[in-house]
Amino acid sequence: MRLHVLVLGGTTEARRLAGALVDTLPAGARVTSSLAGRVARPALPPGEVRIGGFGGAGGLADWLRAHRVDALIDATHPFAGTISFHAAEAAATAHVPLLALRRPGWVPVAGDRWHPAGSLTAAAELLPALGRRVFLTTGRMGLAAFAGLDELWFLTRSVDAPEAPCPARMEVLLDRGPFTLEGERALIARHRIDVLVTKDSGGDATAPKLTAAREAGIPVVVVGRPPIPGGVPVAGTPEQAVAWLRETLAG
Repeated sequence: MRLHVLVLGGTTEARRLAGALVDTLPAGARVTSSLAGRVARPALPPGEVRIGGFGGAGGLADWLRAHRVDALIDATHPFAGTISFHAAEAAATAHVPLLALRRPGWVPVAGDRWHPAGSLTAAAELLPALGRRVFLTTGRMGLAAFAGLDELWFLTRSVDAPEAPCPARMEVLLDRGPFTLEGERALIARHRIDVLVTKDSGGDATAPKLTAAREAGIPVVVVGRPPIPGGVPVAGTPEQAVAWLRETLAG
């Protein structure tokens, strides 16, 4: 029977992990990456790819059994909380070992003016006291939380165009990271941004905006991550995930 690893992907780390597994697993092993299908033109990882949901935890458990998956690695976005809990339930039901791959979160440094928020709604409540021209980098999902702030102007950046409801005064910038420090400095200056909103996604691809905000002296509202299901081991890098898989299969 061929070894089969399922990676719940959609992140840079998930693509790197799929590539490492394709390169290092024994000949004939299957590496399948599952993408949610929310991005119109996703960057595809090496190996096999499936796109679309599973129909909840039960559907994922059925897929794990039907395709004889030997290990499941949840490398979804740190804010894709629902799928992580479905993965934990499905892995327990199908008796498949599970690992969560999560890039470390960002840490403030001297000069940062961070304002933590527990949700997008909480972030929206903070904004009127912090600025009037907002650089909103939380993605196209969840913009409804900011829709009632008619007195504020928003520059919203996302890979695909957002859907209503959205802020009334909003300019949309369609772009995909990684972003450069020079580019972020220019955006903040050109649009006269005086407050930044971001999720604590971690990683290097979108971190330059934090440096640019620090240099400009503007406040940053940082939305905290949802929790990872209890009892699920966590790796911080694709290399650690590969090491976990080797140890798990050897055991």
